[in-house]
Amino acid sequence: MRFVFVMDPLSRVTHDKDTSFAFIRAAQARGHESYHCLPSDLSIDGGEAHASACPVLISDAPPYISLDLAGGPRRLRLADVDAIFIRKDPPFDRGYLYATLMLERARRCPLIVNDPRGLRDANEKLYALNFPEWTPRTLVTADREQIHAFVRALGGAAVIKPLDGAGGLGVLQISERDKNARAIADMMTGEGRRLAMVQEYLPAVVEGDKRILLLDGEPLGAILRVPRDDDHRSNIHVGGRVVSTELTPRERDLVRAVAPRLRADGLFFVGLDVIGERLTEVNVTSPTGIQELGRFTGADPAARVIAWAEERARGRAPRA
Repeated sequence: MRFVFVMDPLSRVTHDKDTSFAFIRAAQARGHESYHCLPSDLSIDGGEAHASACPVLISDAPPYISLDLAGGPRRLRLADVDAIFIRKDPPFDRGYLYATLMLERARRCPLIVNDPRGLRDANEKLYALNFPEWTPRTLVTADREQIHAFVRALGGAAVIKPLDGAGGLGVLQISERDKNARAIADMMTGEGRRLAMVQEYLPAVVEGDKRILLLDGEPLGAILRVPRDDDHRSNIHVGGRVVSTELTPRERDLVRAVAPRLRADGLFFVGLDVIGERLTEVNVTSPTGIQELGRFTGADPAARVIAWAEERARGRAPRA
């Protein structure tokens, strides 16, 4: 099969952590061809989506991942490939938006992970609010006085975050007793011009933030990201320590609750962020953690994803 990965430059890929690397390695091991392209390498010609893409090669020695540049990039009609993996890292900015709109013209491809419409609809912060019974108390507003009143109503402590952040960037604790609280609200809202999310502070965050990886609504497993002693954020990107974990019965109930909506929106590979059995974010743009999960379980979850993609690509009729 031929798979196309729409993602960042390979210079940003780390062989021992990156989930896209694990997918490409698993695809190569199963005899498939993988192609790499940037969002800017997409084009529309005659109403159909194309990509200027190069084959990707995985090796056991540095640089571990490279492009086969012999003969230059191939011009691929995306309707002719077997699967497209949209793995561009956040933020979901204008360029990301345009890429999803371009990929609308590739709907005759048997499989797109994740669906471009689903990516547009599923802001990773706001999408969790589709499941209010599973989320902490949350406010989304640009009104600074409303933010301060909400923090007081929560007992004086909350977390505030931008709607377009990733990797823990911009996630701050806000307390009514902190003289910086008003400055924080001013900064996060652009002095009342930009929406921000404020959530109930969950004390369980000191024990860790659980990333549950889902494939087509079913759990592949989970990892627990534990924050440093000098930081409230547990993201791997900012130094969070990763430890082995299991899903609790209530977390399995959470997965069952969100799975139908994820499938309906074409969000097949998803990372749920859960603190104290409460859903805080739904990661859909470029979820990470699969290599860490594989090391803890001794299995190869990336190979499971690729095997699933094979079956979907073989058995699924082209989409209108």
